[in-house]
Amino acid sequence: MSKQGNIQISSENMMPIIKKWLYSDKDIFLREIVANGVDAITKYKKLVEMGETAEDESNKDYCIKISVDKDAKTLTVEDNGIGMTEDEVEKYITQIAFSGAADFLAQYEKAGGDGIIGHFGLGFYSAYMVSENIEIYTKSYREGAKGVHWESDGESTYTIEECDKAERGTRIVMHIAKEEKEFLDEGRIRGLIEKYCAFMPYNIYYNFTGKDDKALNDTNPLYLKNPKDCSEEEYKEFYRKTFHDYHDPLFWIHLNMEYPFRLKGILYFPKVKSKVELERGKVKLYCNQVYIADNIKEVIPEFLTLLNGVIDCPDIPLNVSRSFLQNDRQVQKISRHITKKVADKLTGLYKTDREKFEQCWNDISVFIKLGCIKDEDFYSKVKDIIIYKDLNGEYKSLDEFIGKKPEEEKAAEGEAEQNGEKKEEEKQPTTIYYISDEVGQAQYIDMFKNAGLNAIVCDTFIDTHFVSYLEYKEPTKFRFLRIDADVDAALKSAEAGSEEENKALTEAFKAALKNTDVAVKAEKLKNESVPAIINVSEFSRRFGEMNAFYGMAGADTDRDMTLIINTANPVIQAFTGLDEDKKKFVANQVYYMARLAYKKLSPEEMKEFAENNAALLKNYIG
Repeated sequence: MSKQGNIQISSENMMPIIKKWLYSDKDIFLREIVANGVDAITKYKKLVEMGETAEDESNKDYCIKISVDKDAKTLTVEDNGIGMTEDEVEKYITQIAFSGAADFLAQYEKAGGDGIIGHFGLGFYSAYMVSENIEIYTKSYREGAKGVHWESDGESTYTIEECDKAERGTRIVMHIAKEEKEFLDEGRIRGLIEKYCAFMPYNIYYNFTGKDDKALNDTNPLYLKNPKDCSEEEYKEFYRKTFHDYHDPLFWIHLNMEYPFRLKGILYFPKVKSKVELERGKVKLYCNQVYIADNIKEVIPEFLTLLNGVIDCPDIPLNVSRSFLQNDRQVQKISRHITKKVADKLTGLYKTDREKFEQCWNDISVFIKLGCIKDEDFYSKVKDIIIYKDLNGEYKSLDEFIGKKPEEEKAAEGEAEQNGEKKEEEKQPTTIYYISDEVGQAQYIDMFKNAGLNAIVCDTFIDTHFVSYLEYKEPTKFRFLRIDADVDAALKSAEAGSEEENKALTEAFKAALKNTDVAVKAEKLKNESVPAIINVSEFSRRFGEMNAFYGMAGADTDRDMTLIINTANPVIQAFTGLDEDKKKFVANQVYYMARLAYKKLSPEEMKEFAENNAALLKNYIG
C-alpha cells in the first residue's frame, strides 16, 4: 500500500546552506536588499494609481536611505514603500522562498508587472552572508496598521512584536559579522551602490541628513530615453560617467525596443587597437534598472563584449542559471537582435559616411574581425564593408582592391549558375599580398611599389587569424601571402641567368654562410640595389604566429627561411670572383642585412654584424 507525505526541511539544516551558497558573490546582498525596497515602493505607487489607497502627502518623496553606524556595527537600508503587517512578515520573511512579488501580482493582476523586480523571495536572506543578526522594523500602508519588529540570528528562531514605527515603509538593520567589517566602510558601500544600484528608479541616499543630500544614483538614465531626445553631448557624458573613460567613444548604438521583447540600452564603440585594450570592454546587463552582471555571453554575443555598454532587459530575471539562458528562446532572440543592430549600424555608417567609417577603422577593425570569426551571421552581414589600407594609404574593401565590385561578383555567379557552369570548382583564387609591419618590411614595400604592385596592411594581432578565416570562408576567391612569403613574378627580371651559373653561385654562397640551416636561391630581380631578401613559408609563419597568440610554442620559422640572392645586384655579381675570406665576409653581411629586414638578429649575429660594419667603415676612411 503506497503512502504520500510532505518532505520536511529543517531550518537548522537549511539556513547555513542559504547563508553560504545563496550567491557566489556575497557583496550582492546589498543589491537584493535595495531591490526589495524598490519593489516595495513600486507596489505602493501602483496601489495609489489604481485607487486602492490614497497617497500619503507627507511621505511621497520615494527613496531608499542607506546608513552605516560603525559604533553599533550596523548597516541599515530603509524604504518608504508598501510596508508589511505582522501577518505579512510571518508569510514573506519566515517562509523561505515565498515570493512577495508573485503574491502581489496575483492579487493585483490588473496592475501589471512593469517595474516589479523580485521573483524568488530569497533575496532578503542574502543579508545573512554578512550579518550575524538582522532586525526588521516595518509598518504597512493599510489604515490602522501597527508597526512590527522582527529579529533573527538566521538560525532556527525569530521573535516578532509590535513597535512604535511611525511612518509607512520598512527598515532593515543588519548587524555586520566581525569577519565582514569591510561592509561598514563608507567607500565600500558607496562602491557597491555605484556597481549594483546606479540606475535604480528611486533616489538612493547614503547617511541621509535631509539637507541638500545628493542621490548616489541616476533614476532616469539616458538609455531609457527616446533616441531622438538625446544629444551627442549627453551620450558622451553618460559614457564618461558610466565607464570612467575620458576618451570620447567613436560612435554608439541606442537600442529601444518594446516588441516582441523589451530591450533598451546603449552600446558604445571605444578605441580598441591592442590586445590589452581588447580586454577592457564591459557590457553591463540590467533588469528593470537593477544590475545583473557584466558580459553575460548568453545574452550579449562574446565578441560584443569588446564594446562598452548598458543593456536593460526586463524579460530576464535577476537570478537565473547559465543553462537556462543557453536554452531560452527569448534570450537567443535578444542576442540575435543585438548582433543585427550592431551590424546595421556599421553597414549604415559605411554607406552614408564612408569618410568617418575610414577614420574609425583602425579602432574598430579588431572588433569587426573578431566578430566575423566568432559569429557567421555577423560575418554575412558585414563582410562587404571590411576595408584595408593599401600601400598608398587608401582604404579599400577586398573587392575594390582587386578591382571588382561586389555586385559584379554576384552577377557573374548568377550568370554561371544559369549556364550550368560549376564556377566554384574552376575559379582560381586571387592572390592578395599583405604587410604586417610598415617599418620592418620597408625594403619589401619599396620593391613592391617600384614594380607597380600593391598590398594591404594587416598589422593588428588578429589579422593572421582573420586572413586564414577568409580563405576558409572564400576558398575560391582569395589567397593571402605576406610580401616576404614569395617573390612575385612582377619583381623578377625578364632576363634570368643560366641554371648552371645560378646553381654554382647558390652553392658558393651557401658554403660561405655560418648559418647552415638557411636555404639559398638565386633570382634576378628588377631592383638592382637590393643584394638579397628573405622569404618564409606563409603556412609555417602563420602556424608560428597562431601558436604564439594562444601562448604555445611557436614554430621555428628560421628552418623554413629562404635567402633569395639578387643576381642583378653588383655585389652578388662580383661574389664568385672573391677570395674565400671575402666570400665569407660578404655572404654573412648580405645575410644579416636581409635578415634585419625580416626580423631581429640573435645577440651573436648582431655582434658580428656590428663588427663587420666597423671594419667596413675603417676600410672606407683608410
